[in-house]
Amino acid sequence: MSAHVQVTTADRITTIRLDRPEKRNAITLEMYAALRSALEAAAVDRQVRAIVLAGAPTCFSAGNDLNDFVRANQGGGGDLEAPLGFLRALATLDKPLIASVHGVAIGIGTTMLLHCDLVFAAPTARFRTPFVELGLVPEAGSSVLLPALIGERRAAQLLLLGDTIDAETAAAWGLINQVGGYPDALAHAAATRIAASSPSAVRATKDLVRRPSRAAVLDAMRIEGEAFAERLRSPEAMEALQAVMMKRPADFSNY
Repeated sequence: MSAHVQVTTADRITTIRLDRPEKRNAITLEMYAALRSALEAAAVDRQVRAIVLAGAPTCFSAGNDLNDFVRANQGGGGDLEAPLGFLRALATLDKPLIASVHGVAIGIGTTMLLHCDLVFAAPTARFRTPFVELGLVPEAGSSVLLPALIGERRAAQLLLLGDTIDAETAAAWGLINQVGGYPDALAHAAATRIAASSPSAVRATKDLVRRPSRAAVLDAMRIEGEAFAERLRSPEAMEALQAVMMKRPADFSNY
C-alpha cells in the first residue's frame, strides 16, 4: 500500500481516500498500484457492500504525477501497467462505487469518475481533461464513456478544448449526480443506503446497467492505452511537459 492512499472499512463500507494534498493528490505509479489493490480487496470482501472514493478536503486529484510522464517520455520508466491495472479494476468492479469530490478533478481525476455509479461534488469542484494540451489522448475509456454520458459536443468541449467546468455545470450535464456543501456526507449516506439493501440485487442491478457498455469500454481502454503510450513518447508531449514544468505556453508550431 501507498502512504498516500488511505483505506478504511466500517459499517460494510470501504472508503478509499487519496491523501497527497501537498501535491494536490497527483497520482504516482505507487498510488495506482495501491488504488488497484484496495479496489480488488474490497471486491472480494463479503462484508463490504459499497465503496467510497474520496480525496482531500481541498482537492480530489490534479491528475497523473507529471514526473512519471517525463520519465516515460525520456525512456526512464513510467510503465503504464500500474494505471491500466487500476483502470481495469474500476471498469470490472461489481460493487457500487461512490465518489466524493472537493476542489479540482483534472485528467484521470475526472475520467475515473466515469466509472463511479454515483458522484457527489462540493460547490468548489472543478473538472478538466487537458490531454491534448499535454500532447496526449484521452484514457480510462473516456473516449466512449464521456460522449455517452454528456453527449459528443460537450465531450469535445472537454477533450479537445480542455475547458474547465464547475460543479453546477457538471451536474447540469450529467457528469455528476449532485452538488452539496458536504459531499463526503452525501457519499456515505448513499453508501449506507446501498449497504442496507440486498447485496445480490445491488450487484445484479449494477451489472445490468454497466453490461451493455462494458466490452466497449474495455476495448476502448486497450486502444487508448496503445495510443497514450505512443503519444507519451512523442516530441510534442515532451514540449508540453517541459512547458508545464517551466510555466510557459507550449509551442507546437514546429510539429
